[in-house]
Amino acid sequence: MQVEESAGRAPWRLRYDPRFTAPLLISAVLLGAHLSFGILESYEKTLLAIGAAVLCEIVLSRLVRGTWPHLASAYISGISVGILIRTPYLWPFAVCSALSITSKYALRVRGKHLWNPSNFGICAMLFLAPQAVAPLSIQWGNNLWAMAIIWVLGSVTIWRIKRFHICATYVAGFLVFAWIRTLMTGDSFLAEAAPITGPMYQLFVFFMITDPKTTVGSVKGQVAVAGIVAFAEMLLRLAEVVHAPFYALFLVGPIALLIEMFRHTHSAELARKGYLGG
Repeated sequence: MQVEESAGRAPWRLRYDPRFTAPLLISAVLLGAHLSFGILESYEKTLLAIGAAVLCEIVLSRLVRGTWPHLASAYISGISVGILIRTPYLWPFAVCSALSITSKYALRVRGKHLWNPSNFGICAMLFLAPQAVAPLSIQWGNNLWAMAIIWVLGSVTIWRIKRFHICATYVAGFLVFAWIRTLMTGDSFLAEAAPITGPMYQLFVFFMITDPKTTVGSVKGQVAVAGIVAFAEMLLRLAEVVHAPFYALFLVGPIALLIEMFRHTHSAELARKGYLGG
C-alpha cells in the first residue's frame, strides 16, 4: 500500500501497489497448504530462505545498479525456495535463495535475465546437491477444498494481470500429455494426472511459468512456450527424470527468450536496411 496526497477534498488516500499481488497470493498458497498438510519443514527454514533472498537482492542491487530494490520479487523467490525444497539441513535454503537472486544479475543477455530465479536456484541445487536436496512432493490428498480455494484465488489473480492463458495452456497440455503417457506406460490416467493437484504445481503454474520478466512478449508466443514446456515435461517424465517440470522450464524458457531476442534484432536490422516497408 502507498499513501498518496490528493488535491481534492480528501487529502490522503491509499493506493494499492500491484506488485504486492503476487506476494500476497503466494503467501495464501503457503498458508492454505501448510495449515492443511503441514508442507513446511519448519518456519525457521522458510524464514532463512526469505531472508537470504531479500539480503542478496539488496546487496546486489546496490552494488550493480546503485539503487534500492523493490523486494516483492525477492520475497517470492525466497518463499518459493522455502516451500519447494526438502532437506534436513539449513544451508541449502540460504544457498538456493542466493543462487536464485544472483542469477538475475549474473546471467543476463541484453539487460534481461533468462531464467525464473527460483526455478534456476532449485534446478541448480537438485543437480549439484542431489544427496542433500529434494523437491516438495506432498499431494493435496482428499481435501479438495484447499486445492479449490488456491486455484480460484490464483486464477482470478492471474486473470487480472492478463496471464491466465499461460496457466490454462500449460494445464491443458499437461492433461493431454498425461493421457498420451498412459498409452505408452500403461498407467492409469489418474496416476499420470495426479501430480498437478499438488502444492508444488500450484507454485509452478501460477508463479514460475507466468513470471513476466522471463516469458516472451507476445500472447501467441506465451501460449506456444507453455505448450512446449508441457511437452518437454512429458518427454522428461518418460525418460524417468524425477524433477521433470523444473528442468522442462529451465531448458525451454531461456531458449524461447533468446529466439525472441534474435527475431527482434533481425527485424530491426532489416528495417534499418530498408527491407521492411512502413
